[in-house]
Amino acid sequence: MDYQQLLIQRRSHPAWRLLAADNAPMIASFLHAAFIAPNMRAVSRAQLASKLDDYLYHLHEVAGEVLFPKAAGAYLDDWAADERGWLRKYYPAGQDEAHYDLASSTELAIDWLRNLGQRNFIGTESRLMTVFDLLHQIVDGTELDPRARIAELKRKKADIDVEIAQISAGRIDLMDATQVRERFIQMAATARELLSDFRAVDHNFRSLDRQVREQIATWDGSKGALLQAIFGQRDLISETDEGKSFRAFWDLLMSPARQDELTELLKRVMDMAPVRELEADGRLQRIHYDWLEAGEVTQRTVARLSEQLRRYLDDQAWLENRRIMQIMRDIEQRALALRGQIDERAFMELDAPAPMLVMPMERTLYAPPFKPKISQQVLSDESDPLSADALFEQIYVDPARLAANVRRALQTRTHITLATLTADFPLEQGLAELAGYLKLATQDRKAVIDDDQSEQVHWTDEQGRARQATLPLIIYSA
Repeated sequence: MDYQQLLIQRRSHPAWRLLAADNAPMIASFLHAAFIAPNMRAVSRAQLASKLDDYLYHLHEVAGEVLFPKAAGAYLDDWAADERGWLRKYYPAGQDEAHYDLASSTELAIDWLRNLGQRNFIGTESRLMTVFDLLHQIVDGTELDPRARIAELKRKKADIDVEIAQISAGRIDLMDATQVRERFIQMAATARELLSDFRAVDHNFRSLDRQVREQIATWDGSKGALLQAIFGQRDLISETDEGKSFRAFWDLLMSPARQDELTELLKRVMDMAPVRELEADGRLQRIHYDWLEAGEVTQRTVARLSEQLRRYLDDQAWLENRRIMQIMRDIEQRALALRGQIDERAFMELDAPAPMLVMPMERTLYAPPFKPKISQQVLSDESDPLSADALFEQIYVDPARLAANVRRALQTRTHITLATLTADFPLEQGLAELAGYLKLATQDRKAVIDDDQSEQVHWTDEQGRARQATLPLIIYSA
């Protein structure tokens, strides 16, 4: 930071303007109650104005005088104006009522104000342990020497074995109440910071969307150059550290197993006595669902960018076709207007409407004509008849029977692998029947084919020989 940078930020940054505003306490407290506390991302104008009316009425009742004389709608318009930038005002698709969302810079200012108060408990041990864990992750994740990695894993294994031995001997080290509260406070702060990060990421994607719309509106070059610039910017956002981190976070959060694990862990922690003493916010128990809602907003922003590109392509194709049709109509109208008015001898005679082009390389190479050789030999009727057994030895695998086997096996369990299924219902037609089960797995939406894992299927052929096939892990689910 330097003096000039801070001077520019003081004049232009919305967060600094909010902190310096005369009504900053009222604005920050209301926006926190309306957006941050309930994790609201989009509120209609009527709903937000009604909340602000109630909030201002409460402040006037407590003060015994009118502190803020303007109407609620006027305050909202003022906060969403370009010179303020504390709210984002927009119109959702298909709606004619304005909606409001909290700006990312406004949330930064509110978080700073919230941290100004004196904290009753400042934990240091858990944060020090977090620093050690992060450093270990960085060092272990970038170690190139296999021997060093193996040595580190063996050390961790030895520590785990020692801990298992202590627990087996009856010595269990438990966290005391202070340690539990310290780690819970750090977890809650990190969880709330993630919600703020989502709004910042969404703001960056909206900025990209706005730049794309401005480029499309003012572009006068070729379509290919514009699309190259647009896709280059989008790839640049996706390949940044922020974009990669968001994609990895979203993939991890969308895992059903991770969601169930988070739900169970939050429930167990919130039921602990030291945590109940903190009177923690109940919304923390469903914080991962708030993450999902915030992430969906960011995903919809990216979808709007793609929709804008598609609409541009459609509009450009329609304009080009309309221009071609207009030129053709002008030619027809001019021809009709000149019909019968000009002497035919005034026109130039053309040998052909277009030049005839003959490329030397288009000529085909010489190929001698095919002369069939006809033999006059007469076939006798006494020759050996051809065997037709192959026509009657075809193997037909009934897919209905295979599907019935799968349904019968899933009546007593929720899922079953292909190896277990063939053990319960041995293959009667060999590879053909095994291919039939593979086809059922590809057509069933509930079936899972895991290429990273494999399984072996065994059967006995018609000659009594044992056969074996190694396949990807296939799981049929009820």
